Amino acid sequence: MKLGAFSISLSVKDIHKSKAFYENLGFSVFAGDLAKNYLIMKNETSLIGLFQGMFENNIITFNPGWDSGAQKVEDFDDVRSIQKALKAKGLSLETEVDETTSGPGSFVVVDPDGNSILLDQHV
Repeated sequence: MKLGAFSISLSVKDIHKSKAFYENLGFSVFAGDLAKNYLIMKNETSLIGLFQGMFENNIITFNPGWDSGAQKVEDFDDVRSIQKALKAKGLSLETEVDETTSGPGSFVVVDPDGNSILLDQHV
């Protein structure tokens, strides 16, 4: 199963303080909009999303169809195929992607410890 680019999405209290903190760790702004309270920061192939006021808990994120530079990869497992495979293994999903569609889509599965895992396909 090819899950794509990996990142962690952090729910932060003060995006300016968090931005400065992660810059001290060698991260730089890769994408996002500070005025809209979200940034994607990158250090080599490591990605961290900073989100203020958008969700309660931290989220593990995979992006099928993208590499760590948010560039499209040709050979990837579509989010709908991944969803079908997980459901066939008996996993229940918090949200689902419409399997009759194509292109961008997402779903959420929660691990046994309550961690949300977002599979978010942009291509």
